[in-house]
Amino acid sequence: MREDAGLTRTGRFCGGLINDIKRKVPFYPSDFKDAISLQCVASYFFIYFACLTPIITFGGLLGDATKNNMASMESLVAGMICGVLFGFFSGQPLTILGSTGPVLVFETIVFEFCKGQDWEYLPFRLCIGVWIGIILLVLVATDASALVCYITRFTEENFATLIAVIFIIKAIEKLFAIGQKTPISPSPCYCSPTDDLPGWNYTLSMLKPDEGNEIGKFSKQACTFPYPFSNTTQPDISGIESVGCHYVPNAFLMSCLIFIGTFLISYHLKKFKSQNFFPAIVRNYISDFAVVIAIVSMTTMDILVGVDTPKLSVPDKFAPTLPTRGWLVHPIGSNPFWTPIAAVVPALLGSILIFMDQQITAVIVNRKEHKLLKGGGYHLDLLIVAICIVINSILGIPWFVAATVLSINHVRSLTRESECAAPGEKPQFLGIREQRVTHILIFVTVGLSVFMTPLLSKIPMPVLYGVFLYMGVASLNGLQFFDRILLFLMPKKYQPDYPYLRQVPLNRVHMFTMVQIFCFMALYVIKSFKQTSILFPIMLVVMILVRKLLDLFFTKKELQVLDDILPEFKRHDRLDDEEALQKETDDTEEKEETPDDRRTSLRCTESSLEVPMLNGNVLRIPHNALNAINITEEMNKSGCWKSLEENGKNVVQKESTKNSKKKSRRMSLVKEEEEGGIVIK
Repeated sequence: MREDAGLTRTGRFCGGLINDIKRKVPFYPSDFKDAISLQCVASYFFIYFACLTPIITFGGLLGDATKNNMASMESLVAGMICGVLFGFFSGQPLTILGSTGPVLVFETIVFEFCKGQDWEYLPFRLCIGVWIGIILLVLVATDASALVCYITRFTEENFATLIAVIFIIKAIEKLFAIGQKTPISPSPCYCSPTDDLPGWNYTLSMLKPDEGNEIGKFSKQACTFPYPFSNTTQPDISGIESVGCHYVPNAFLMSCLIFIGTFLISYHLKKFKSQNFFPAIVRNYISDFAVVIAIVSMTTMDILVGVDTPKLSVPDKFAPTLPTRGWLVHPIGSNPFWTPIAAVVPALLGSILIFMDQQITAVIVNRKEHKLLKGGGYHLDLLIVAICIVINSILGIPWFVAATVLSINHVRSLTRESECAAPGEKPQFLGIREQRVTHILIFVTVGLSVFMTPLLSKIPMPVLYGVFLYMGVASLNGLQFFDRILLFLMPKKYQPDYPYLRQVPLNRVHMFTMVQIFCFMALYVIKSFKQTSILFPIMLVVMILVRKLLDLFFTKKELQVLDDILPEFKRHDRLDDEEALQKETDDTEEKEETPDDRRTSLRCTESSLEVPMLNGNVLRIPHNALNAINITEEMNKSGCWKSLEENGKNVVQKESTKNSKKKSRRMSLVKEEEEGGIVIK
């Protein structure tokens, strides 16, 4: 399996990269033909809006951090260049690129360092970017991506859960930030001085409210006011207008309504596929276009109601944000001649950040549960990212790497399921629609968003925050770590019949989950503080070491069920692991197939029928109650039934292979009544 995924060292120069190319070339034509589906259209609209908002948001934050050397306009151009190149030539085009928090912190640190040394920021950043590209190329040539095999479910689900939780928290914080800028109750309108003034209070700088301003222009408008106690010759004091000068009634309440409405419509319509209304094809289309329907309906409602909520702000001019710079960066500028050599030091840290951010998201996208048929391309993906970083450094635009939540939602939006099923049976998961077209079109449209400003400016920001909330919640679905956390809150008889609960005792499952929770909390604390957030990708390496220590406390079989087995460096250690797992599997099969165990499944006494349960208890059923027992209801109540077999009778047919023996269930002689349910006779 590792060899098929390209996660083994070949021992040849660029051997992993060559294997990735050989693996992906036969599927290249089908990567475009497989996109002929309305599901891809729905995915395109969903992920486009999901990408556009963080690109603009990160661009604004980057503009504040770098004094507009790079801002929203540069982020849009970076998205178009990186997205199109990655979409055409990457090994796994399902991965969505975007700006990430650690990269933003890295850019801020570099800018502050250049400011302190009185260096030009963009030329020094270009040197760092070139060194990062060289280092990543060396990692590609030496098959360093094979180390990704040490990122198991333990690490990847900690990372994915953290990013999903951050998306949820940030979406709610953005909503309440609207309430701070547009409070429900009116407040005084005054000019707040930018510098501390002795003896000042707001009554000394009252202004007349301006009712003509839009909500998007309310914040930090410049103003001046005369100050009678000033000791300087300056007649007026500079300041900014207070929120009360631009009071918009009901803006926050309306924002809350469309925020919640967008989330609820997206969440429930996405599950509409399993409802009983309309034909199957209609249900599928409604489910695929759930987020698009939510955005359109809530935007329409916002326009009809007419409350001035904050809108999406997109640059309307294709030009660098800073008028004094162009689209090409000088490699040295006015910096000392030796700065290109000194840039290798921060480049080492930047390479670690980008390598970990890129590869752990690639592991999540390529996980075996997604049933990808065309394989991944870790080495090829890293090569394209390295090329994009060098190009973006030359143009003076932000660096893009794999974005976890966006990638997960892109994969989920392309899920393929069986079209027909028996009444009451859930559709079977068939895999993912693997193609390149949605990735390419998404980022082409991101780059062209500059020319769609009149249309995009109609979309309220709370609608997009609602999409963020939905993406965060949807990313948690299907994570075993999150499911195991919920088990703490469930009584044992109501717990779902997860496969790992059949093979690992519940207390051992809880112990494993507690270790993951502590690691998650450590990651969240490090990510939350600006001073330590740059160490976040490095902490993922620590998570791998913690996972290695778990080998001392859990058996190989338990770790194989709850996580994945870490590969060993030495061949004899790998063989020992394989033999140990095989021995445990054989022992389990022999135990399951013992005739004595089968004959003792049920025990009949003079007064009752005794049924052994999985938890060790014995259920005693009186003889006079046997005709009234509905097994279907009892199974739904307890969740602990595994097998029932009438004493002395074997109704389970022998299977021909060992795999089918493990999966077969032993049931008692039963008869289905016409009214529904299974009743013991």
